[in-house]
Parts: sequence; C-alpha cells; structure tokens
Amino acid sequence: MSFSMLRFVSILSLVSLSQAFPVLAQENRLEQQIQPLAANSLVLDIVNNQQTLVAVGDRGHAFIYQDSWKQVNTPTQALLTKVFFITPDKGWAVGHDATILHSNDGGKSWQLQMQSQEIEKPFLDILFFTEQHGIAVGAYGLFYRTNDGGQTWNSEYHQELLFEEDIAYLEELKAEDEALYLSERSTLLPHFNRVIHATDNTLIMVGELGLVATSTDQGHNWLKQDFIYEGSLFNAAVVDDTAFVMGLRGNVFKSDLGLTGWQKVSLPVDSTINAGITLGEGMLRLVGNAGVIIDISVAGESQLVEQRQGENLVAIAEDSEGNLWVAGNKGLIKLEQK
Repeated sequence: MSFSMLRFVSILSLVSLSQAFPVLAQENRLEQQIQPLAANSLVLDIVNNQQTLVAVGDRGHAFIYQDSWKQVNTPTQALLTKVFFITPDKGWAVGHDATILHSNDGGKSWQLQMQSQEIEKPFLDILFFTEQHGIAVGAYGLFYRTNDGGQTWNSEYHQELLFEEDIAYLEELKAEDEALYLSERSTLLPHFNRVIHATDNTLIMVGELGLVATSTDQGHNWLKQDFIYEGSLFNAAVVDDTAFVMGLRGNVFKSDLGLTGWQKVSLPVDSTINAGITLGEGMLRLVGNAGVIIDISVAGESQLVEQRQGENLVAIAEDSEGNLWVAGNKGLIKLEQK
C-alpha cells in the first residue's frame, strides 16, 4: 500500500503534470468484475441523480439504484472515492491511481478518461460547472481541470494554498536543485478532500491541516483562510444561509455565507464526521465513524439519532421516495424511518 493510500484511509477513521493528460484507451485496462456481494463491501460515495441513486467504492465497483441496487461494469479496479452528475445523463467518478471515469447514460456504463499509476495519488472529489468545464481534486494538492468534458485534463498547482514558510522554502530550493524542487513541490500541499458550491459564485474547499479555502473564479485562484482548527476536514455542506465544515474527532464548524466567522458546533460524540445531507427546515444530518448519525440545526443544536455498531459511514443520500441511504465499510444500507 502506497504512502498516499495510507493517508487517504484517514477518511475512514476515515508529480503534478503541466501538460494536458490525454484520454486513455479503455481497452488497455482490466474491467472490474461483477460481484454478487459487492453492494455489501466498501462503498465511499452515493449521490442522488433524480430518479436514481449512483454509488461507487472498492475495486472500481459502481452501482445504480432503481427499486434495487445493481452493480454495473467499469473499466478499472481502482478504489473509487466520489461520483458527481451535472445532468441526469452526464456524470463522472474519481478514485485512486488518478482515475477519472465518465458516464453518458446516468451511471449505467462508464468510460475511462484518465488514469496513471505513476502519479500515485488519489482523486478525492470532482465538481463540474457545465457539461464541459470541471475540476478534480485530491491528495497532496492534486488538482486537474477540463474544458472539453474530460477529453483532456490539465494539471494546476495552487501555490497560494501552501504555508508561507513552504513557499519560501520552494523558492530557495528551485534556485539550488531543480529535481529536488519538483519532488518536494509535489508533496507539500495538503490533501484537497472536498470542494462544493457555497453560493452560486463562491466555492469552498476543505482538506488536511485545517484547510478551508474559497474561490470566486471557479477554482482558478484560491484564498486560504486562517482557520480555527488544524486537523483534517473531510466535507462541507450548506443549509439555508449557513455553511458547515466537518472532520476528525467530531470537529464541526458553522458560519454564515460570508465564510469567515466560524464557530465550533458541540456534538454528543467525538467520532470523525465524514458527510452530511440537508433535511430541510434548517437541519443537517451527519454521518461518521463508529456508525454515528447526528442531526444538527443551523442554530448549532445537535442530537444523536442513531449509532450503528461496527460501521464507518462516509456518505448519505436520499432516493426519489424520500428514503435515506448510507454508504460505508459495510456497503449500501437503507436507514429505517424514524
């Protein structure tokens, strides 16, 4: 297991390229095989895609829900970490080995757009602004952009998200040793764990080492906040006019959409929080390690709804009938109505 993989596994307790990365031929990769019990194995993300749910996880597994879960073929065996749809038909999934998959039919089939074992970094999230323009982010500052629907992906290096002492260190190193400079440069940025729209015009990205950054130009430039917490943050969500970020050991913070005056939210447990979903009426439901399911309000009040023994929950979504589904180390599970 690579070092980057070990750092990524924290989500369960939880060399950038300057040129365009071309589409890889699907025929050169092994397809993952349909497994009868795959829906009960590790699943890392689940999203609502109008009348269906789509989920991804271990060994390149992908699933689509229509009355029941069905596994579909993908052209990879890499661990898939996130899935995103810009329209009911067009979606992307990302994962380890810098993998990016694309679907044109709502998740029923997938094609490989990018993969590189040489990069040795996982993508951890993906976001599209239009059907042509999107970004994928991941470990050690991995950041790629496409302007042609994923036919090509271009690497970006966001030095503005380095610590000031690291910027000075790299400038000095570049003048002395170009090879060492490139090596160090590829590992100094923190993991970019999640990027979402905080408002129509503002992105918020969270990650390792208390990273909270905002962008008003679709991620071309970022403003790093002087955040009040130095641990890893794994996700972010917006409820009404309140933004939340969440991460290790029950650390959850909220702010208005100015995204500056962050306040810590007190939780009934200190489990790592991995994801959340808006319930309506100013409520957010969180899921995390140790099987915790917690409701919090925009006012900061919290309540433990359920704790599922032996489970780590990393994603939550609502189907078209209003049922809530969670994903984690034991696969895909429908929550009982409370």
